[in-house]
Amino acid sequence: MKNDGFTLKKRLKSFKFAFNGIKLLITKEHNAWIHCFAAVCVIIAGYVFGISAKEWIAVVFAIGTVLAAEAVNSSIEAIADLVSPGYNEAIKRTKDLAAGAVLILAIAAAIVGLIIFVPKIIETFC
Repeated sequence: MKNDGFTLKKRLKSFKFAFNGIKLLITKEHNAWIHCFAAVCVIIAGYVFGISAKEWIAVVFAIGTVLAAEAVNSSIEAIADLVSPGYNEAIKRTKDLAAGAVLILAIAAAIVGLIIFVPKIIETFC
């Protein structure tokens, strides 16, 4: 890719592409829908239980990393399918590794949620 130098117009255009990527993730990627649903549930729970600013930081970071990983995973899958439409063991391994990365972050995010919300649930209902 050719580097023609920095201009504000080019930087603003790059944001347009990035926002389009977010739109594609949210509208076209089924697994992202699951992550978004979970994120909405956690955000609602955060308001209901009145989590602290530090807890919000952990929640926002967890949500952001999972969605970003899902975007990277979807990108890897799309390019892999383009370059190798048929079955290819190396492509399968690559796609599995990328999906595994999303799963690792989703598990970590769930653990963050448990650490934050279980004590609040116990305090509220027990």
